Amino acid sequence: MEHAAWRGSGPTSWMRTAAACAVVAAVGVPSRSAAAELDAVIAKGELVWAADQEGGGPHVYPDPERGGRLTGFEVDLAELVAEEIGRKHGCTIRARFQQGQWDRLPLLLGRSADCVINGIELTPQRRRDYRCSRPYYAYALQLIVARDSPIRSLDDLGRPGPRGDWKLGVLTGSAAEIAIRTRQGLAVECIGYDGTIDAMEQVAGRVLDATVQDDCIATFYADRFAGLRPAGRPFDGGFYTILTARDTPRLADAIDEAISSLLADGRLKRLYDRWDMAGRQQELLLRTSEDIRPAPRPPLAEVVASTLPMLLKSAGMTVLLSCLAMPLAIAIGLAIAVGRLYGPAWLRPLLVCYVEIVRGTPLMLQLYAIFFLLPKVGLALPAIVAAVAGLAINYSAYESEIYRAGLKAVPVGQLEASLSLGMTTWQAVSRVVVPQAVRLVLPPVTSDFIALFKDTSVCSVITVMELTKRYSVLALTTGRIVELAAITAMLYLLMSWPLSILSRRFEHGREVTP
Repeated sequence: MEHAAWRGSGPTSWMRTAAACAVVAAVGVPSRSAAAELDAVIAKGELVWAADQEGGGPHVYPDPERGGRLTGFEVDLAELVAEEIGRKHGCTIRARFQQGQWDRLPLLLGRSADCVINGIELTPQRRRDYRCSRPYYAYALQLIVARDSPIRSLDDLGRPGPRGDWKLGVLTGSAAEIAIRTRQGLAVECIGYDGTIDAMEQVAGRVLDATVQDDCIATFYADRFAGLRPAGRPFDGGFYTILTARDTPRLADAIDEAISSLLADGRLKRLYDRWDMAGRQQELLLRTSEDIRPAPRPPLAEVVASTLPMLLKSAGMTVLLSCLAMPLAIAIGLAIAVGRLYGPAWLRPLLVCYVEIVRGTPLMLQLYAIFFLLPKVGLALPAIVAAVAGLAINYSAYESEIYRAGLKAVPVGQLEASLSLGMTTWQAVSRVVVPQAVRLVLPPVTSDFIALFKDTSVCSVITVMELTKRYSVLALTTGRIVELAAITAMLYLLMSWPLSILSRRFEHGREVTP
């Protein structure tokens, strides 16, 4: 009979043949259906999204202040997604709402809705049965009880209450229901409700002992249910996703691209901030490296114009540190050299220890000791003073060796002749030997002065913003690492080049004119 019916003529036979063709077209040629689903949305100029307004805020709910029109962060999200899809395809697409029962919303896909946007938690089962967009919201579950309830956290539900198992309400089909029903060791009777507000009303009316809601829902209704309070910290977090049918890959990709764009340009953050839903936190939880758009690289001329004044100011700090520290280092070094050669016997070992300790420890450690350790004994120095002192002490040890060599290079007869003329030892050393030694050591001392310019960069460890530190900060900020390095190197060269010329003239014994 079945085969005869198919072979027969008449309206019944024709309808069955048409139905068979439809089945073959839908099942046997899926690529044609898949290729048309996004085109259909574009052609009709609207994205139909399904949700259940009974679920309430902050998702989708009637706004009494606007004549019962729908509002909620997902109403705004649907409009943004539709607008972004239209913008990407050069057309105008508006979002149109389709009411449905929350736990049956996916059944509307391919029938009266293009997608489902209604706090749908991302689960392995939904990944299996539908196309799930990239997450657009990160949630956690919150246990809610009456303010005078003895329940303080989820752990308290591990033992029965005064009336036996605790009665706990959840939204039917939600992640909260799955979490409670699958959690081991809870003495609870889990009761499913079709709306989130229903369960909270029942807790407020003492019909239920507690309810578990998404944290955004708990926050949204905190003022309305002033007699309720959160119990313990949020737990078992997850993500919301937009559902589309399995045979709509292009539409699913378009929705993913729209969410990525909303996240990348900050519109998604602004949406959550508008609904007091921790927009910045959501942005950090949701975004991937692809969502972070590279900062625009400013033109080189603009970078130079904006950074050169700061580099010049920091170069001035470098010059200041060098010009203050080097004379002190020379004075201390010369005194040490004279003391080691002509001072009393008891002083010489102490000066030798000073030189060896200072030369044997790094400059950075000495700066740390001056800036961070001296305050512990009641001597706190400003950063610039500590920097000058550290540089002077460090270089004084090296200068003392240079001047000691210069003093020894002066013929002994010079000292003896001075003494024979009636000079004291101090007079002979200060008036005859030292001036000659100073002239002899000018080239190496000048070279040390050049080295001191570069060693001022170490002072950044004690918060002094000198040239190298300023370069490091600006290079990381602007991304112009090589260009700013060249400018910084040029500034160092301009500061040290005159000293290099001076040093070479000293070496050749020529007179330096001002």
